[in-house]
Amino acid sequence: MRLRFTLLVVALAAHASTALAQAPAPAKAPNANAIIDTKDMTPEQRSAAILAQYGEPVLDPQSAQRTEEAIKRYKTIAAKGGWPLVPAEAKYAVGAEGPDVELLRRRLVVTGDLFTVESSGPYNDELIGGVKRFQLRNGLLATGLVGPRTLAALNVPVEKRIQQLEASLQRMQAIDFKFGERYVVVNIPAAYAEAVEGDKVVRRYRVVVGKSEKPSPTVTSQINNVNLNPTWTVPSSITQHEISARMRKDPGYLARMHMQVLDGRGNALDPASIDWNEGKVPDVTVRQDPGEWNALGRVRIDMPNSYAVYMHDTNQRNLFANDYRFDSHGCVRVDNVRDLAAWLLKDTANWDRTQIDLGIATGLRQDIRLSKSVPVAWVYLTAWMARDGIVQFRNDVYDQDAQLNEAAADIKAFLKPTNEPVTR
Repeated sequence: MRLRFTLLVVALAAHASTALAQAPAPAKAPNANAIIDTKDMTPEQRSAAILAQYGEPVLDPQSAQRTEEAIKRYKTIAAKGGWPLVPAEAKYAVGAEGPDVELLRRRLVVTGDLFTVESSGPYNDELIGGVKRFQLRNGLLATGLVGPRTLAALNVPVEKRIQQLEASLQRMQAIDFKFGERYVVVNIPAAYAEAVEGDKVVRRYRVVVGKSEKPSPTVTSQINNVNLNPTWTVPSSITQHEISARMRKDPGYLARMHMQVLDGRGNALDPASIDWNEGKVPDVTVRQDPGEWNALGRVRIDMPNSYAVYMHDTNQRNLFANDYRFDSHGCVRVDNVRDLAAWLLKDTANWDRTQIDLGIATGLRQDIRLSKSVPVAWVYLTAWMARDGIVQFRNDVYDQDAQLNEAAADIKAFLKPTNEPVTR
């Protein structure tokens, strides 16, 4: 009930909307010339590749207005009958011909991923390019071939796409975010972070966000500190359940992970003196020392907020190569985080990338205050239209769109005039 009430309040705050305008034609398409295989790339190579592939920000001051335009565009598609479904048994290969290829071509023309009305011909370079454009704006690997994930995205009905756009619009209208000359946005469903400067994306990073059962929250804040070689204070819930379970199986776990147990005054306790049985763990603090073993890695980016979440490095950097990056306890792990730290600190004296690396090499914790705070927003947008007119979609990983749309429907019904008599 509390979640439902919160959604109702958010949706009510977003009830008013501006007038719809004609949607602009896409100015350019994402760069689909190359397939990005991230597994063998360095963090720097991954960041450069994804930025080169697409450079429009997910969120800027005009995002809500453009998303309204996208809703109008997709409602027009719906009024014309939507798009054809691609058969699950359809087989597509370069050079293939036949009804399935013609149907795929018609499907892509409807959403502007293919710029021709040609209804026949082989699976050629032009069609491959159309599939790649569709894949890129749906957060898929741009192979140009129709695999299971691409097929599923092609067959999402237009009504579902409209619902995604409407839910994302409500979130955009309700967000309390002060855009600055420089700001950072994490879009949770996309699992990417963007550093925006001068109204352009100058950095883009893969991130690992919260699991579905431990979702990352939507939050706005100010980044004001960068911590090198941070310690990690383990949340009490993790200590009570995960740490205690590990200690019951392996009494040497804490020592091996460079973790200390502290009492309320910060004094070290002997882990062997603690009753680690479920439900009997006392109110103690577990803290992990700085180092490569640390769960926060070598860098933490501080952004004070009521959820106590933040952005950080990780000691599991292999996770950044995965397409599915929903594996944290709610905080956001950032690929190539030293590069982001350098960008955040570029106006802070004596803290360029070289100095950051040298500071990390000391192994000592250092807290660096930014000379000017940088606004940051973690958003939950499964659909939006960027400045180039391209409509982007991502999976609703936390199943929050349906909840928000249901709350909006409740509000609409509540506000709708009725002729029924009022009873007391």
